[in-house]
Amino acid sequence: MNRNLQELEDKIGYCFQNKKLFRQAMTHSSYANEHRLDHSCCNERLEFLGDAVLELSTSEFLYQKYQKLPEGDLTKTRASIVCEPTLALCAGEIELGEYLLLGKGEEASGGRNRNSVVSDAMEALIGAIYLDGGFANAKEFVERFILNDIEHKQLFYDSKTILQEMVQSRNEGELSYELLKEEGPDHNKSFEVCARIGGAEVGRGRGRTKKAAEQMAAYKGILKLKESEEQVCI
Repeated sequence: MNRNLQELEDKIGYCFQNKKLFRQAMTHSSYANEHRLDHSCCNERLEFLGDAVLELSTSEFLYQKYQKLPEGDLTKTRASIVCEPTLALCAGEIELGEYLLLGKGEEASGGRNRNSVVSDAMEALIGAIYLDGGFANAKEFVERFILNDIEHKQLFYDSKTILQEMVQSRNEGELSYELLKEEGPDHNKSFEVCARIGGAEVGRGRGRTKKAAEQMAAYKGILKLKESEEQVCI
């Protein structure tokens, strides 16, 4: 097994009966290709299944939690939770990338920290738990590690819109985003962006697209502005 998968089991509070299924969930296609394994050994099929389990679990949770919320708002909230950046954020909280089996090329290019890789692995893990322990266990995992702190995740998802509204209410200058760095080949780009208010930097973010980097920069900008507001109130 890769870096002590039992350690990951302890983190998530779930012990797999079928360890091969667990290993498959942590196996990226680059590793399977490099070791000439059958394509069914990587986590892509589990990701497909986990995506459906995640959407159903999230839909049921939101339906029960927000009983007066109309369908459109429920759909928007669900989208903010199951999107790639938010899933990567959740994966980061349990350091999921550290447990993945990656090919040498994917490893060298920073795959362990790439949103697409870790968010896919998060869905694959959900799919594996579903097959190993049923829907109740998969739902419990989703509620514990993805549906926790929904307001925070909504803030992250809507960060650019929320920061724009905050800037307009403060009248401190225009909000702009500056591309600081662009690295990597076309198939594996990495962008670094900073958010500025009237020329002053308020947040910086990285992502595999400019939009994702701007989203992270905006989110950090929101946290900085909120922190300054709290200090003024003290």
